[in-house]
Amino acid sequence: MKKMMKAVWFVALAALSPLAFSQTAPPQAPCPDKNVMYWQAFPPGGESDLSARHQQLVLKKKCPSVETIIQYKAGAGGALMWTQMNQLPGDGVNVVGVNLPHIVFQPIEGQVQYKTADVTPVFWFHFTPDILVVPAQSPIKNFQDFIKAAKASPGKLSLGGSGQFSANHAAHERLNAAFGIKTVYIPFKGTGDMATSVMGAQVDGAMTYTPFAITNKERVRPLAVAMDMRHPLMPDVPTFKELGVDWVDGAYRGIGVSKSTPPEARKRLSDLWRGLNTDAEMRDLAARNGFELVNIGLEEMDAFMANKTKLYTEGAARMGLGKK
Repeated sequence: MKKMMKAVWFVALAALSPLAFSQTAPPQAPCPDKNVMYWQAFPPGGESDLSARHQQLVLKKKCPSVETIIQYKAGAGGALMWTQMNQLPGDGVNVVGVNLPHIVFQPIEGQVQYKTADVTPVFWFHFTPDILVVPAQSPIKNFQDFIKAAKASPGKLSLGGSGQFSANHAAHERLNAAFGIKTVYIPFKGTGDMATSVMGAQVDGAMTYTPFAITNKERVRPLAVAMDMRHPLMPDVPTFKELGVDWVDGAYRGIGVSKSTPPEARKRLSDLWRGLNTDAEMRDLAARNGFELVNIGLEEMDAFMANKTKLYTEGAARMGLGKK
């Protein structure tokens, strides 16, 4: 598991290196000749939606004649959209938001109608670290309070998260195992749906991602973050490594297309999204909202997916996936 955590964070850290964002921008990819239909697998208001809105803004600046039309087909932790994505036209302008480790975990669990190999990613654009939060009004003031409360009443504390068999679900199970506690995971359709319950203290907290904690900094209290070092926007929040567990992990987000999409159209989209990621405005939006940008395009895709599929398959046992 240590190897898995290090491997996941290695790619995220690459976004912070000089090589990831060189001063020489990649050649400008040609603008699409039609409006882009950007399909989201989660409801509005979560990290996937927020990142899509950032990309919509920057793409409009780069391609003024092109509209990015964001559509939502949420359900089953993203599986509804991913099951249907190969029914979309392979025209190079229908793109789908895709997530890791979701597209590996869900097929292993076996209750979805797609396989990991059915999903065709063309670019992974960012990484969001796991973070544990509680409502601002919670009597739990720090991580030590949380562990004390969890051990005093096993199975009583509830933690929300985005989706079943998702990165949040995996992080919840890891939290329980790493610290010898028992808390209950409450899955929501997405982070946006979860927000009301967390901030209204209808659940005791959430295992979520850094953008949620940053966006709602007045309404939630972060307790611990799965980063190698403390987040610069949350300098008072300890890392899990500081708390004694070598835990650096989170979720990746990217775009995929229907398998019928020709190679040249996939390449154009990959290059276009790489150009969005290297835009100064995008980098600023990402930094302010807690997204760690990565640039994994078609050239790196096969090796990246093979590595992540292997790592997440090995880690799926933590949730008991694949055991019938």
